[in-house]
Amino acid sequence: MGLSRIGVIFFLLPCAFYCIPPHDEAAKVARFVAHKCDWASMSTISTHDPVKGQPFANVFSVSDGPKGKGTGVPYMYLTAMEISVQDLQVNPTASLAMSLAQTKYCKKHSYDPQSPLCVHIILSGSVVKVNDTEASFAKQSLFSRHPEMVDWPSDHGWFFAKMNITQVWVLDYFGGIKTVTPEQYFSAEPFSTTTDFE
Repeated sequence: MGLSRIGVIFFLLPCAFYCIPPHDEAAKVARFVAHKCDWASMSTISTHDPVKGQPFANVFSVSDGPKGKGTGVPYMYLTAMEISVQDLQVNPTASLAMSLAQTKYCKKHSYDPQSPLCVHIILSGSVVKVNDTEASFAKQSLFSRHPEMVDWPSDHGWFFAKMNITQVWVLDYFGGIKTVTPEQYFSAEPFSTTTDFE
């Protein structure tokens, strides 16, 4: 193999392993993060003392589709036994925060999780139970990426839910947070990469 060919390979390797969408394409960045992250921090308005009426954050497994087939819709597998789900039953509005700090990307670049370069997004909207038609895809999306869910206790009343997104916030570069409408978010072409960030 010639030196010029080797040089091309090494030139391409950084992109092959670390590329994300350009920071001036915020909608595409948001879709990328939503698909790469397997969990999110969900904030609800607490209905429980002693923090009733205050923001309450909790961790949930999410999936917007099987790997390589992201839809942008964050699906969740929930039970009414869970404290945050009880909040949602009173007030379904919530926010989901996801970050590439959950993947290998930020560590590879030595980015602190709070750095704008360690890309993170916030999805705002309401969490609702999916209908029977959509439940099949939600199940495929979640169980393919969280296989342990198959064996979770059957007597817990599990159901599939999703976030109906009303606003998207993206922090992926210096200069402040960007806002993306749901229309822009869902119309963005998913960014293709050979990278396995997990």
